[in-house]
This record gives sequence, C-alpha cells and structure tokens, in this order.
Amino acid sequence: MSTQHIAPEWAFEFHGHQCPFMPIGYRMGRLALEKLGIEREKDHGFFVFPELGEAHPQTCMMDGIQVATGATYGKLLMAKTFYGKLAATLYHPQKGGVRYSLNPDAVDAMGKFEFIAVRKKGVEPSQIPAPLSEEIIRWVYEQTDDTLFTVELKPDFQFKPPKGSFNKTKCGSCGEYVFDRYLRMKDGKPACIPCSGY
Repeated sequence: MSTQHIAPEWAFEFHGHQCPFMPIGYRMGRLALEKLGIEREKDHGFFVFPELGEAHPQTCMMDGIQVATGATYGKLLMAKTFYGKLAATLYHPQKGGVRYSLNPDAVDAMGKFEFIAVRKKGVEPSQIPAPLSEEIIRWVYEQTDDTLFTVELKPDFQFKPPKGSFNKTKCGSCGEYVFDRYLRMKDGKPACIPCSGY
C-alpha cells in the first residue's frame, strides 16, 4: 500500500457498504488534518465544504471525510456547496483552508474497473461481489497522494458559523419547541415553519 491512511473497518460499517469513494474521502480528510497541522475535531472548530452535489455516487466521499476529521453533519461542521465537483475545502479558523480535488486522470482510471461498470448498471454497492469492491479499494490505497489529489492552500478562505443558541419557544399552533432563529409569526403568535405556512 502506498498510503498509511487506510479507512478502519468500522468506517465501512458506518458507511454501509464497500466502495472506493468512502476511503478516498477518508484519505482526503486525514491528509488535510496533516497539512493544516491539527488533530481530529472533537467539538466545533473545524469545517468542511464538500463541492459534491446530489444524485451521483461519489458523494460517499463525505462519509469518509467525516470519519477522518470529526467534522460531522450532526455537529454542523459540514455544508455542501452543490458545485457537483469531486473536491472539498477543509478549514480551521486559526490554520486556514486547504482544498483537495480528485484528479481527473484518477477518476478516468477508476472508470475502467468492473466495479464502476456494474454500478453504472444500477446495481447497489452492497450487491456487488466483494472481489470487485476489494479490487478497486486496493487500487485506491496503492496510488500516491499526488496521483489521486490536487492540493491548493486557501490562506484567504473565511467562514464564520452562526452563533449557537439554546433559545427555543413553543409553537402557538402545534405546541412543539422550535429554536428561535426559525420562528415565524402567524396571527400574532410564534409559529414553527410548517405551521406558519411560509
């Protein structure tokens, strides 16, 4: 293997299936942490902006990035840009940003594997024979970092997250709590978005 950044087995269990793009995201995340000189995020101080969109299978990269960096959707540390590109910018307020993109030649090389041909026929990854998944994942691990990725430092990248708040109010219609930043007014009463009709 050319890389020390091999996704742990629990990452595949979390992800749900064996595929090449989760370990690509994992490696991307680990390399970004090294490049920025930071540890895996425990709280809320590191952010990832995947340039992926929807309805393309390579979005599995995002699960790998989350596993590697600790920048998870649940902690509000990851937000897609919907550019439809195989790239992500990873940002730490004190260390700056770095963008990793998957090299087109690497994408083209992956397209020659039978795993990709079977996926293009609509077969779900969990239904693809293990030897085909293992073959392409092994190929990913055998590639050098430079073969897979283009890296760009983003020293001027800025992001200021919204201030967190525990403030909440009961909706005047359904009675459920809604966090205040999402409140609307309906007939002079606070309302959640679904009840407000907005």
